[in-house]
Amino acid sequence: MLSFIVPAHNEEHELPASLRSIRAAAEASGEPFEIIVANDASTDATAEVARAGGAVVVPVNYRQIAAVRNAGARAARGDVLFFVDADTVISPEHVTSALDALAAGCAGGGGRMVPEGYVPLWGHLFVQIFSFFYFTVAKLGAGAFLFTTRRGFEAIGGFDEQFFAGEEVFFTLALKKRGRFKLLQRPIVTSGRKLRMYSGRHFLRLSLAMIAGGKGMARSRDKLNLWYDAKRETKAPPPVSGKAVG
Repeated sequence: MLSFIVPAHNEEHELPASLRSIRAAAEASGEPFEIIVANDASTDATAEVARAGGAVVVPVNYRQIAAVRNAGARAARGDVLFFVDADTVISPEHVTSALDALAAGCAGGGGRMVPEGYVPLWGHLFVQIFSFFYFTVAKLGAGAFLFTTRRGFEAIGGFDEQFFAGEEVFFTLALKKRGRFKLLQRPIVTSGRKLRMYSGRHFLRLSLAMIAGGKGMARSRDKLNLWYDAKRETKAPPPVSGKAVG
């Protein structure tokens, strides 16, 4: 069985598209699957939207992304775990390519990212520079889309819960110690909302602070408003129906 784990906090607007894409990709694989939404202290209709999309809802109150992903994994029944962010859209190719990579002996993998929708010019430049160093040079996985086997996940102890950001970096490095880490060629599409809602100056300041602060900064939620604030774009969520196979 494939388990798709979606961490979510106040994601009623983005979640429907993500769930539809996950369902279509999972169904195309021909494997039994389940979708789990780890609903982290949402105050909107995230839980209702998730259930309408056929997902199992796991309520948590952590406000810490690593702990939320781990909670979803604990509730999962699958032999293969996919971690997909609630504002991210995947395709059938991502699932089949991931399964091929695992079958070939890879310890896990992830996907490169492209932002959805309009983003300012500085945003495109930021994404290109970030992607070159993060994916091409460092060959790291991004939290928006990661996959591994349950055995691999348990062997590395899941996501390191001492970190409030950057946990996917340490997750990737731990998997690399067990074997090859595969970055899929086709990028996943993730929301460009933060590039629309925040200024280039804010991104620059935060990037420099992260470089200077290192692990210490990632251990505190206080300065990580880019990840933990309540800002959301408002748009009416499209209707969702149907249930996952499991």
